[in-house]
Formats: sequence, structure tokens, C-alpha cells
Amino acid sequence: MAPRIQLEKAAWLWVQTVRPEEIRLEHIELAYRINLQACKRGTCRRNCKGNPNCLVGIGEQAWLGEIDENTFHNIDDPNSERRDKNTFVGLTNLGATCYVNTFLQVWFHNLELRRSLYQCHNSRAEEHNSESEYVPQSICEHLQYLFALLQNSNRKYIDPSSLVKALGLDTGQQQDAQEFSKLFLSLLEDTLTKQKSPNLQNVIQQQFCGQFSYATMCNQCGRSSALPSRFYELELNIQGHKNLTECVTEFLEEEKLDGENRYFCESCQSKQNATRRIRLHSLPPTLNLQLMRFVFDRSTGSLWKNNPYSIFLSLVVKAAVTSVYELSAVLIHRGISAYSGHYIAHVKDARTGDWYKFNDEEIEKMEGKKLQLGIEEDIAETVKSQARKPKCSKGYHCSRNAYMLVYKVQEEPSSDPSGTNVEVPAFLQRLVDQDNHKFEEWCSEMVDMRKLSVDKGKAKHEEVKELYELLPAKDGERYEFIPTNWLKKWLDDSTATKEIDSSSFLCAHGKLHPDKVGDSKRVSLKAADLLYERYGGGPRLDDLSLCRECVSQRCRVLRLKNQLNEDYKEISSLVKRTLSGEGYWVGKASLRSWRQLALDQLEEDDHETKLSSSQTNGKGPHTDNKRESTEDEMKTFNEDIVCSHGALSILETERKLVSAEVWTKLREYFPKAPEFTPTHEACQQCLVREVKDNEAVSKMMALDQKNQLLNLFNEKNRPTLTKWPQGIDVLYVVPLFFVEEWRKFIRRPTKSSPVSNVGNTLLLCPHGGFMFTYESLISGDAQHIALLWPSEWEVVSRLFIVDHCVNVATHLIHACVCVSWCVFVCSDLCWECRESYLFQQQKDLREYTQATIYIRKVIEDKRVVKEAAPELTASSSEAEEEREEPPKVEGLKDPYFCQVTRDPETYMSKLDGIRRSTRHRKLRGEKALIVSANQTLKELKIQIMHAFSVAPFDQNLSIDGKILSDDAATLGSLGVIPESIICLKVPDYVCLMFKGSCLLVDYFVFGHAH
Repeated sequence: MAPRIQLEKAAWLWVQTVRPEEIRLEHIELAYRINLQACKRGTCRRNCKGNPNCLVGIGEQAWLGEIDENTFHNIDDPNSERRDKNTFVGLTNLGATCYVNTFLQVWFHNLELRRSLYQCHNSRAEEHNSESEYVPQSICEHLQYLFALLQNSNRKYIDPSSLVKALGLDTGQQQDAQEFSKLFLSLLEDTLTKQKSPNLQNVIQQQFCGQFSYATMCNQCGRSSALPSRFYELELNIQGHKNLTECVTEFLEEEKLDGENRYFCESCQSKQNATRRIRLHSLPPTLNLQLMRFVFDRSTGSLWKNNPYSIFLSLVVKAAVTSVYELSAVLIHRGISAYSGHYIAHVKDARTGDWYKFNDEEIEKMEGKKLQLGIEEDIAETVKSQARKPKCSKGYHCSRNAYMLVYKVQEEPSSDPSGTNVEVPAFLQRLVDQDNHKFEEWCSEMVDMRKLSVDKGKAKHEEVKELYELLPAKDGERYEFIPTNWLKKWLDDSTATKEIDSSSFLCAHGKLHPDKVGDSKRVSLKAADLLYERYGGGPRLDDLSLCRECVSQRCRVLRLKNQLNEDYKEISSLVKRTLSGEGYWVGKASLRSWRQLALDQLEEDDHETKLSSSQTNGKGPHTDNKRESTEDEMKTFNEDIVCSHGALSILETERKLVSAEVWTKLREYFPKAPEFTPTHEACQQCLVREVKDNEAVSKMMALDQKNQLLNLFNEKNRPTLTKWPQGIDVLYVVPLFFVEEWRKFIRRPTKSSPVSNVGNTLLLCPHGGFMFTYESLISGDAQHIALLWPSEWEVVSRLFIVDHCVNVATHLIHACVCVSWCVFVCSDLCWECRESYLFQQQKDLREYTQATIYIRKVIEDKRVVKEAAPELTASSSEAEEEREEPPKVEGLKDPYFCQVTRDPETYMSKLDGIRRSTRHRKLRGEKALIVSANQTLKELKIQIMHAFSVAPFDQNLSIDGKILSDDAATLGSLGVIPESIICLKVPDYVCLMFKGSCLLVDYFVFGHAH
């Protein structure tokens, strides 16, 4: 059968010639592959996933032939856990407890120790109720129970975890075996001292304890002193010795005490040369010889293993009474390190004389009556480091891994079997019987479970053979679809068969999804009825579950995929045209990536994903107000111009107007994309939020700038050119317009726009030259600029865009004995533009419109009316700020600033003489009028008449002492310029007449005006 991908393509080849509205039943069956040929057994190596009619390779092979009943279960034979006849019981290794198991086996085979432990009083074990589990408490109780199980248990091995836990041992870390032996015997001896019987109290000493003394003899006087001591084991050095006899000889040989190590003799009352040796006085029935395999290295602070070969057998030791010992146990450490490896025990059965190897759970009987050291002698070392094994005489043994030898004193053969038979006490036997009963119950339960599994397997075997023959659907008969995975699990005996679940195979219309055909198998209606009857489940998908809607949708998608390349070229050409007026808004990001989005959309539609509408491509904005997306993560066409509220985004730069023709083609691929025409308003909520965000940013910006330029904002501590500040070489110049606009923003950051540019271009001519001279700045042009301290300029340069740097500098010049100052502007002065500026300035003074002048009323004696008090009028509602404006100094011209030299003290004192406000300060009796340069004097008098109620023929006007009398002349020709002050003199009788009758004045003025 063809691969799955080829089968899927072949199922939809007809879409190239059939439109969605032309689909018939034969096309639907082609899409669902109803008529594909079924595979026969032996033709397919594995199941054809794309063919719903292929029922080969789904797991049926294991059921159609003869089956061994052992394949129906995975339960081991419980009898393999049963103890063999005439064998010993092993101990479970709990991780790293093999060293504990070896000592327990050695002590168990010490019949005297076992018999004594059985005799220990144990009231809790004697009174134990068989319905509960027995838990030992003391070490003696643990050993009693453990030895009883080792002797009469039906198990092949037992678990010593309760004893290990009572000892507080770490099961994951290997301990020093020799140290463990010493500590355990000491602990057991201490426990047995609590027994009432003296024999039980001293059983450890009677079995393992011997006596020797350190005998020291003075070479001078011959006096001998002895220090008696007890031992439970003898530690023998094996380094440099070939056999055990040499080790014992070294242990007992004399030691000379001379030099610095001399002995203090009490008889001689001085240090004398002496000899010292160990004298054995008594040996225990059980003699433990520790071979010093593990040696402490003082330089590294760690143990290392000493691996020379040692030869040993029966040993004769001379003491007060000659005793002959025979070997009864050998403890082996297999491994090259003292901190790792494995422990094994070879123990001789005291009853039969047979040797056994105890390796945790495994017990092996040696052939014959001899000790045989096998593979435990293999050590993972390199060939070069391995020493040649020495030859051993008959009856001797050679080992490089033995670390403890246990010898027992030879006894005369006896016909009485009671010496070798140790009976388990009745109270302990009850506990053993209870454990054996649990073991037998467990064995019986395992047998029943095996039988149950076999019976179920046989029943399943018959069921599969019956149903598998009914599975294939025949032509012309009704059929159903069953998930392939469920059929495989049904044929897999290792997993429990669950009910049939076809819910994931449904399309959005509640029928079988076309893409799920490859994951299902078409079976006969009869077989489906039997499967649903036995296992249940659903929903059932029969021949009426073929979805026409999904097939039509897939047909449309596949046809659009073929058309996509042509539409892409056409749309790319159409969007280049410039539109205005009607059309549709499309996001620029969507327009750039619409082809890939269309492919994704078609793939999504092709697979009929069951995602929520908010996640489906092209669903629009109203389904999920919480959606947050970027261009890289955008999945919905045109969603990049949709705000979080579902309306048109306020960012006009992110969208483009396209024609209706382009939008129609795009809608074919994205039928549910959001649609916006130019008549759509941008989101009002977003606009409000943007304003609030901008206001908050503006407030923070204003506060930060104000804190950094606080003196500039408050106009405090400002530098001036008329009085150069001490210690400052340079001052920086900025337009006054910049400062005023900046102050407006600081005062009302939410109503004014922030200032971004200093705008020093305003102070320069088109040629880049400075427009003012130093003299013009101190005489009047300073009203156009503001001076900054160097520290302020540093802040301004950081906060704002500086187009040109303009500064005023001063340098101290030494000429002969004279000291003078040079003040200049760093930017060059453009004289041509300067003259044009002055000319334009004079022209503006002559040709003005809507300018302000001031009329000041005075009496005959030329005194200003109440001029001591400033007038508060509607046009001057607050106090004006004053600025210094020095008068012109005689003899000064307009040279370059770098050429102006003068004595600073004399010059500054002259400039400090007069102060004048740059803004006019109105007095009482003074009024402001709005006039133009081409206005006549007569027209001005009429304005004054309305302002002061004085007839024109009573008005005597003058400016700067010059009488204004020509009524036909224009104000410009008379020298009246903006901000001029014209004095109005009124006769005394006019003033008195006006005070007497206001009606008369009104009448007179009215009549005169006409």
C-alpha cells in the first residue's frame, strides 16, 4: 500500500476540477477513502495508517495462533522464593549491607552463641498475640527472632531491615566491617549483662574473649612486670609475611626497648634497656583473627587496601595450655578499595562439616568437605599489578581478599548429637510459624493470580479469534469507524481495555472529521455492535457520519491554496496605487504578511481546529477583549489595527487604505477579518487614555525640568551683561521666546506642548551670523534673549535639542601695566544682516498697525496726575516685571565684541546708574490706545476725546517736548512709535466745568463730534 501522505493526496485530487457546490456522494466517499482496497495478511509488514480498510498489523498476530499459557501473566513462580531442602536461608542486601549479612551468618553458625541467645528471657515474644505483627525492641530480641527465622523459615531469604534500622545503620553507605564487628559485639555484650542468668551475662566473654599480657623485663636487674589485658580478636599485620604463622610469630616476638624508648625500672629507679613481648594466657573457644587489609594512611587521611596473598589452615598456638584450632569461617572482601566492593562469607557447617558460601540472598554449597575460594578472589586490577599466586601445600588455602579468619578450638568427636543440635524455643517457633503462614498465604495468592490471568487470557484469545474474523466491512453493507489506537489496546493484553472513545474524531458539525480517517478503521456493523456491547463508549460513527460540510470546506481551501500565488502578485500590484476617499483600512503589518497568514489560515481551516473563536484566524476583535498580540505573534488578519476595545486603532501610521477590489480578494481568504472603512471613527476610549497618558508624562517631564532649572523658572539669580559676574568666563545665550514657551509648559503641562528645541536659529541670520552686537544687547536688544549660567546650559543641552551654541565670553588682557577686559560673542557678527535688521526695525517703527501708545493727562503746571501710584486697569491687572536697560554710553559704537576693551569697574558703575522697565508701567490718569502709523492726528484726538471726555480743540498734545499740532499729519510722520507716551494738557476751566456737570460734558462732546 502507498504511504499515508500519498493516500491523503490521492483522496483529494478531484478538487482541481470540482467546485464546492458541485460535490456529490462519490466525492465524499473518495475523501473518506471508503473504497480503498483492504490489505491481506502477509502483504503488509506493518499497518497502513492511511487506509481505514487495512486491519493487518494492529496486534492480531499474537492471538491468531496457538498461545502458551505462560504468556498470559508476568507473575513469577512463588515456589522460586521457597527455601530448598537441607539448605540455609539467605539475607537480603538492603543496598550496602552485605558486610552486616556476612557477620550475621558467621554468628548464626556459632552454635553456642545461638543456643545462649535462645535462652534469653523475652516476655514480649512469649506473650505475643498471633493476630498482630511481632516487632522486636532490643538487640537481643532482634537476634533471637532473626536466628530463629534463619533456622526454620520456609523463605529462601529473609529481610534484616528491622535489625539494621535498630542499629541505626545507613543502608546506602558501606561501613568498616572490622569496626562494625567490634562495636556490635560490645553492644551485644552490654545487652546480655541485663539477663538474670550468669551464663547468659558472660556468653560473649566465654565465646570470644581471651587474655594476654604485655611482659617487660629489665636487662639490668632482670625484674619482670606484666600488664594483663583482654581481647576479642587479634589484629595481625600481613604486610611482608607469606603465611599466617609468620604473622602470629611477629605478633608474639620480643620488642627491644632502648635509646629514647628505654623502660623505667622501679627496682633500678632509672631508665634501663629492656625487652617486651606479648604472652598469651588464655584463648577463647572462638578465635577471631583480623588480617589488617585496610591500613590507614596518615599522609592522605584515608584507608587503603593491602592485597598480599596469605596462606592459612589449622593453627597451633602455644600458651599456658596448648590448644589446636581449626578454621570455621573466612570473610572475604572483593574489591580494590576500602570504601567499596562486596563482602562474602565462607562458613563451615558445625553439624555436617560442609562448607557454604553465603552471598546475601544466594547460598551455595561447596563440593566435598573442603573450602573452595572461587571467583571472589578476582580483583579488578591491571595485569602488571597482579602478583603471581603462590603455590599452596595440600590442606592450605591462599587468599588476597580474606580479611577475617574465624577459628574454633578442636573438640573430640562425640556420638551425642545434642552438642550440634540447637532447638528453637517454642515462643520463637510460634513467631516463625506465623511468618511461614504469611509466606504460604502469599504463595497461594500468587498462584491464584497466575491462574486468573491465564483464564482471562484464554477468554480474550477466544474473543479475538471470533471478532477479528467479523471486523472487515464488505461492499454494500453498513459499517462504522473505530479508533485504531483503541483496537491496538484491545489486542494488547498488557493494558486494560477501556470503553471506546471517539469524541476526539468529531468535526465542528458533530460528524467524522475527514483528517481522522487515517487514525480509524472501517469495520462491519455486526463487529461494531459486539464491541460496543461488551466495552461501551461512543459516539458511534457509522456510514451516515460522513460530513459534507467539512469536505466542501476542504475543497474550498485546497482550491484557494492553488490560487494564492496568482492573487498575491495581483494584490501586490494593486496596493501600490494611491487612493483617497472610499476604500478599506488594512493594517500595514497584515498587508506585509497576508500571504503567510493566508497559508496559516488555510492550514487551520484545512484541519478544522476546535479552538475558541478568539484564537481562530480571521474571527475578528469582538470575541476576546483580552487579546494582546504583536506583529510577530499576529495570527488574525487585520487585527493589528484593532485596539483592545475592539474598535479601530488610533494609530493612523499603522494602516493603509486599499481599494474595494483588493479588499474583496483578501476577504476570500479571511472571511471573518475585521472590516473598517474611512467613515469609521477611531476608538474614543483609546483617545481618552492616550490623552491621560500624555498628561501624566507631561507632568512628570515638567516637574523634572523645573527641579533641574528652578532659578531659570523663578527668574532668580539671573546673570546680566551690565554687571559681569565674578569668576565666570562665559555665559550662554538662548532666545527669550524659548524661555517663555518653556515656562508656559512648566506652569500648565497638560495645556501646553513640551519644548524640544532651543531654537537659537532665531538669533542668527541666514548666513549663520549673530544678529546683535554687545552694545545693542545692553541697550535694548537684550529683551530678545535670555542668559544662562554654564551649569544651566549643561542641563539645557541634555534636556533639549541645541541647534547652535551662542555664548558671551570675557577674557582678562594684560597690556603693559594696564589690565582690561575683553567681552565678545563666540558667533561671528554678520554686518550686512545687522544693518538690514536695524533698517527693518526702524521701518517697523514707522509702519505699524494695531500698536499700543499711552496718553498721559497732565495739568498746566506739568505735574502728572497722581503719578505716585500706579494705575490698576483691565489692561494692566498685575505688576509688571522690571529689567535693567542701561543707557547708551557716549563714544561707543558697534565694533566686534572682541575689539571692545574698557576698565570693568568704571564701565559697570556707569551702566548701573539708570534703570528702566522693559515693559511700560502705567500711572493713574494714563490710558492705552490702539493706533496705526497711517492714522492722522485728528483721528487720534477723537480717540482721546472718547477716552478722557476732552474736546479736540481743548487737547494740547506733545511727545518728548515736541508739540503735535498738524491734525492732517500721520502719526508715523510725527514720530509716534509703538509704546510712545503722549502728554495731554487740559486747561483748568475745562477740568472744573467737567466736574460740575457730567451731562454738559456728554452733550458738548457729542455735539463736537458731530
